[in-house]
Amino acid sequence: MWYAIMCEDVPDSLQKRLSVRPAHVARLEELKRQGRLLLAGPLPAIDAEDPGTAGFTGSLIVADFRSLDEAKSWADADPYTGAGVFTRVTVKPFRKTLP
Repeated sequence: MWYAIMCEDVPDSLQKRLSVRPAHVARLEELKRQGRLLLAGPLPAIDAEDPGTAGFTGSLIVADFRSLDEAKSWADADPYTGAGVFTRVTVKPFRKTLP
């Protein structure tokens, strides 16, 4: 089943994000390689494709897991979580309808 992993950043998270971004992206690439990643990306702090030093306010990941508990465990093990980038992570089942 698909699960939406909705993450909210702590204020001024950009440097923390950059410090562990390669490890974070590597985990996403593994999900993609396995055919389990629907989408993933950061939420810019301003209305711009590249927010520059304004940074990001969070992230959204939609991926396939066997259970809600597995999705939560995956999110808990994310390098951004360990580095203190996220202030809150919410994981919910997601039903893809369109497209």
